[in-house]
Amino acid sequence: MPITTLLIPTADGRADAFAAFPDGGGGRYPGVLMYADGFGIRPVLTVLASELAGHGYYVLVPNLFYRHGPAPVFALPAHIGEEARPQVMAQLMPLIQAHTVERALSDADAYLDFLSAQPEVAAGPVAVTGYCIGGLLAVRTAAAHADRVAAVAAFHGPVGADGPGLFSTITARVHLGHAESDLTPGALAELNRALDAAGVRHTSEIYPGTVHGFTMSDTDAFSAAGLGLHWDRLLPLLKEELAGRRG
Repeated sequence: MPITTLLIPTADGRADAFAAFPDGGGGRYPGVLMYADGFGIRPVLTVLASELAGHGYYVLVPNLFYRHGPAPVFALPAHIGEEARPQVMAQLMPLIQAHTVERALSDADAYLDFLSAQPEVAAGPVAVTGYCIGGLLAVRTAAAHADRVAAVAAFHGPVGADGPGLFSTITARVHLGHAESDLTPGALAELNRALDAAGVRHTSEIYPGTVHGFTMSDTDAFSAAGLGLHWDRLLPLLKEELAGRRG
């Protein structure tokens, strides 16, 4: 898949990003905004975006923490294991804490405007997907842009962190894939009741045998079965909700 590095104009500067899209010779493809997990842009995100692009999508992956510098904002080990994790988290948490709701929503405006303006992107609503903190950002984006987002998927993300009111404006179809270590069955039932009450078309489930971060192959949390189930849920969702948006 072709990979292009980009700079996205935002209210606070320019966000570095990359895009993956099919090598189709001038076609137009449904757009997908992909939010990275808290560790940010790195080779595993390129793999995920390229895999998704291979199914016929233009996938835009911005650096969430561009205000602090281009990706990688700080050096990451090739494998983020348990020994490295405390030091990585100590560097990461200030960036997450500084990424306020206001900043996130301002950035979402810029990312969607940029995505829709790309010549390779077909007209019409797009999809948003995200991992870990990116899952929450994906849901926030769908809630703030009901007219522009047709599908949203979040994996091992703290999607309930903003409270059930976040779901009230979502019109997109939603899939939430939770790690078994992140959510009890009781908490899942409570979350799903809130989604039902808001009238959100959704599937929301715990992926068996997974821990937080299960989609990321460069961490100890990785689960091949969990990643496979993620594709089994994500690809049909995008196909059904973005059908016909190819030029």
